Amino acid sequence: MFGTAFLKDLIAHRRLIIQLSLKDLKDKYLGSYLGILWAIIQPAITILIFWFIFQVGFKSLPIENYPFILWLVAGMIPWFFFADALMNATNSIVGNIFLVKNVVFRVSLLPIVKIISPLIIHLFFVIVMVVMFWSYGFPPNIYFLQIFYYLFAMSVFILAISWITSALVIFLKDVGQILAMFLQFGYWITPILWSLNMIPSKYEMLIKLNPMYYIIEGYRYSLIFRSWFWQYPRMTLYFWGVTICLLLLGAFVFKRLRPHFADVL
Repeated sequence: MFGTAFLKDLIAHRRLIIQLSLKDLKDKYLGSYLGILWAIIQPAITILIFWFIFQVGFKSLPIENYPFILWLVAGMIPWFFFADALMNATNSIVGNIFLVKNVVFRVSLLPIVKIISPLIIHLFFVIVMVVMFWSYGFPPNIYFLQIFYYLFAMSVFILAISWITSALVIFLKDVGQILAMFLQFGYWITPILWSLNMIPSKYEMLIKLNPMYYIIEGYRYSLIFRSWFWQYPRMTLYFWGVTICLLLLGAFVFKRLRPHFADVL
């Protein structure tokens, strides 16, 4: 029932969701001289710093015959979207109290608003990635289109987690800090700056239990390895199994706590 009603409201409020997402993107950088350009500058500088450290400092060799910078951006850019969207979605209800008290608007849609705004920036960086690969002699091919599948999968995964975190953070403010800590920890245990081949094989399964491993490697399957997601049925079933379980748990938690939001806020 929750899922059907949610989809109906999603379609009914689609224009409002887009408007709120664009407004959120503008408000985030309101008052700064460079405005929305900061959303591009900050990730770009981070990538350049890590590229300089590993490529120039540690003399990192090409991976799978691809320059290290291409391997790096294929992992860092999807992670930037994941971390930014998840943190924003977690605070989506706390930051929109006026909509929480609006009985017409479905509050469970608010995390989507906070996912769409960083998604716009992410799509820009996807274009940048394609241009970078092309400039290095790897022109776009049909596998590049698979990025949109992994982007959709990651967005659903973010929504599933954010239904839980956005509801809990209203009652337990520490959730935001705990989530930030987990994101920092997850950044280093996910093969973003390193390859899975660099660790002992006995630890590989533990790394693969991280759903974001499926997403990060999926971007590389699309851009570098040129393979389809259905060629890895176990990982695909595992990812969607975890995601669906989190969606069901998130829907349950959100539905149970929703009647108390207005009172606490």
